Amino acid sequence: MAQELNRLKESPSQTAGPYVHIGLTPNFLGIEGVFPVDLGREMVNDETIGERIDVVVRVFDGTGTVLKDVLVEIWQADAKGLYNSPNEPRGKADPNFTGWGRMASDMENGECVFRTIKPGQVPFNDGRMQAPHISLWIVARGINLGLQTRMYFADEDAANRVDPVLTRLEHQNRVPTLIAPREGNTYKFDIHLQGEKETVFFDI
Repeated sequence: MAQELNRLKESPSQTAGPYVHIGLTPNFLGIEGVFPVDLGREMVNDETIGERIDVVVRVFDGTGTVLKDVLVEIWQADAKGLYNSPNEPRGKADPNFTGWGRMASDMENGECVFRTIKPGQVPFNDGRMQAPHISLWIVARGINLGLQTRMYFADEDAANRVDPVLTRLEHQNRVPTLIAPREGNTYKFDIHLQGEKETVFFDI
């Protein structure tokens, strides 16, 4: 006779539901008094060094429909290629630049707009310089684990062609999914979760 095992059942997995926006961007939802400004909304001030840019991020599902309940975080170096971190060994980063941003997507058009600066180059772990880039983390309804990717700049073609991360991609025809075109001072970065235009995601 088989032995009866009184084990606890596994609880169902959870997706990033409305609580993500409520907890992380309360002002965005009209819940005031928690933070003066939602954390991560303001990355620069009048004293920040570097070229001011806007980064517009949209996330599309496998049908090509833009998602309107997305939360995106970005991390990047300052204009000199230094990170605002106590673990930065190469020098002190610009104290007027946070290096980190968080935005919820606009409920009408699905856009997350980050007002930031163009980052400088940072070294890879073997010392080679990486092309200027921004790291992104994406969560939304239906995404159990946050997705990690990068955005590179279309007007940094020479640096992109020798970037130690981009050149390591097995399928080089997918590199364009990580390149954001420029229009004036705005870079538009579309992230596709599935399909022919699926963005390259990183397991880190």
